[in-house]
Amino acid sequence: MNKRTRQFLGLLSAVVAYNILHEGAHIIYALSIGTFKQIIFLGLGIQIDVYGERMSDIQLGIFCLVGAVTTLIAAYGLVAATNKICEVKSKAFKASMYYVTIALLLVDPLYLSLLYGFFGGGDMNGIALLIPESVARICFGVLLLVNGLIFWKIVLPKYKKAFSE
Repeated sequence: MNKRTRQFLGLLSAVVAYNILHEGAHIIYALSIGTFKQIIFLGLGIQIDVYGERMSDIQLGIFCLVGAVTTLIAAYGLVAATNKICEVKSKAFKASMYYVTIALLLVDPLYLSLLYGFFGGGDMNGIALLIPESVARICFGVLLLVNGLIFWKIVLPKYKKAFSE
């Protein structure tokens, strides 16, 4: 399998993994409190629709926060497993895990600190019901910086070495 094919597979894996984890957390929480309405398919992504009128502000805030928390926990698990992943012989598997790790580390912090205002707010609308929006933006901005450093100093060097072997 050539490098471009592995990169495409890696990007596709990242999109699928992100959607399963992030939106999966939303759907599990919505189902657990009896407010799940439907799944909306949006191009490369999905959105979980709920009966918001049946939810308290705290429940709606938690619903919006669980996706980001889930992706971050999974990202840190992948960072912890980087050495084991890099020992695998399959370059396709390593490429997939590389792109999944990047997506899980960076997408939610980037979106929730800087980009959400350009896309209607999304999860930040509910998170702001739990803590002030400015505090949430700063927290996710700090996470973006920390996760960027984790990627640059820990993940990237290990994958570079693994792909050069």
